[in-house]
Formats: sequence, C-alpha cells, structure tokens
Amino acid sequence: MSPTRRDFLATSAAAVAGGMIGTPESALARQAQEPRGVFTPIRRNVGMFTMRGGTIGWLVNSDALLEVDSQFPAEAKVCIAGLNERSGSRPVDCLINTHHHGDHTGGNISFRGIAKHVVAQTMAAKHMHNPPGGQPPADQLYPDVTFDVVWATDAGDEKVTARHYGRAHTSGDITITFEQANVVHMGDLVFHRRHPVVDRAAGATLRGWAEVLSNVLADHPKDAIYIFGHAATGLQPIGTYTDLVRFHDYIEAVMAAVGSEVRAGRSRDEILAAREPLAGFEDYGPFGRPGAREVRTCAYEEIMTGA
Repeated sequence: MSPTRRDFLATSAAAVAGGMIGTPESALARQAQEPRGVFTPIRRNVGMFTMRGGTIGWLVNSDALLEVDSQFPAEAKVCIAGLNERSGSRPVDCLINTHHHGDHTGGNISFRGIAKHVVAQTMAAKHMHNPPGGQPPADQLYPDVTFDVVWATDAGDEKVTARHYGRAHTSGDITITFEQANVVHMGDLVFHRRHPVVDRAAGATLRGWAEVLSNVLADHPKDAIYIFGHAATGLQPIGTYTDLVRFHDYIEAVMAAVGSEVRAGRSRDEILAAREPLAGFEDYGPFGRPGAREVRTCAYEEIMTGA
C-alpha cells in the first residue's frame, strides 16, 4: 500500500490517540493481534527495529545508545524495552528524527525523561511544531538540537553524521551515517520498491529528490548498507547501492514519462488518470492508488511550472 500524505497525517494522529480508545477487553484483543517488534542486527552494533511506522535505526555499544526515529508511542516503548535489554538500561544519548512525519516522530513522547537529546534538521523541527496541512500532537517531545546542513557526534567507538542534502520527500529530510559500521539510515528518502509519499506542502520536489539520491550515492562507499523508511509488502526495509540507484532511476523515469506526455499534448486530466505501471518499474505497481497518483501530480506540476 502506498499511502498519501493525508493518510500519513491521519494514521499518525489516530495511532497517537489509539492507546486511549476502547475497553480493556478490546485493548487485549488488539494486543493479541498486533505483530511484535523485530530487532535486526545489521553490522558493528548497528541495527534496525520494525513494528509499525517508519523503520527505526539503533546503535548500542559499551559507551553509547542512539536511536533514529520513533514510530508511534506504543511501538517506541517496545523498542525502548528491547534496547534496554541490549544496553543494560542506559539512557538514550540521542534520538534523531529523519523528518517530521508522525509515523517517524509520534513515538518521541515515549522518550521523555529517557533521551538526553532529540536532534532534527531545522525545517523538520519547524514542521513538527506546525505540520503543513495538519495539527501537532497534543503532547510531544520536540527536538532540542537542530542544524541546517551537517551534525555529527561521537558515540563510543562510532562516528555518527547526520546530513541534509536538500529538498526531497520534504524540505527537512536527513541521512544518518554510522561511519565505522558503514550503515546509512535514509528515512523516507527511499521507499523500497513502492510508490513514495510526496509531501508537496512540506516542500517536496521530485527533481530535488533525484539529485539528493545522486549525492548520497556519491558520498558513501558502494558497499554501504542502507536502512529505508518503508518497503513494499513482503520486502525488508534494507538494501544496497543497487537499490538506491533503482529508486533514483524510478523518480527520473516518472519525470521523463510525464514530460513525454506533456510534450505529446495530453491534458492534465489525461496524464493524471494513468493507471498502468511505469515501464521498466512494474514492481512498483500501478498508478491507480491515491499515493501513486500523487507522484504523477507532483511530476506534472514541476514540469509545468519549472519548479
């Protein structure tokens, strides 16, 4: 499923409130049906946590505990408990948010009194306080450390660098590189084999997105491992240089396909009504779903305005 930006906002708000809705019996029934969180070690004390929402990254070594993104409150608590087992219940030195969307930041509140610092790019922090087209949660743990382009910290024997390459999925996306482990958390800069959410209200741009991915590829070794924010059903949110190249090529192919239709004289309605999968990228699925149509809408608007 490829949710739209509106779906992201609605899902995030509902999930934050969901723990307070229903009878104890219904809560127990939901708990029995919900999947358990999965911790996956990747390399050199770095791993990922999957449950519900954007993929969480983590680092646990003898001198540091760091987390990237927080999913939702209940899921964050599961992740915190698992990291406590791995770290001996040390405080979280740093929680880093890759961008402002609620499925990546809704669980921040669970880190109150646990995380020493919350870090985000300047625009992402602004969007957390005032989400474009939405409302902030009633209670939230906001970033106390913000930066424009680069932020770095030593985490035990690991060097962690967060970098903002420019507008892409939003105007505040960052990558987080665990330099010794050679692992990079991409947040929602990569939707693995699925149509992405394009948050135009928060500054998204497909042209910028393709450029950002090119620069990320140039800045990291070809054997780097990448953690992705989301993946198609049945796929893990993790990949390699080849997977980043494919998502980059998908974005450029969308722009090229829509541009070709514009030059052929097709109307806006005709272009946005397209349903068939993109040639060469059939594994991403058809364009009939709302989120997929949003990608073509963004491409059309950028081509017509030059923005």
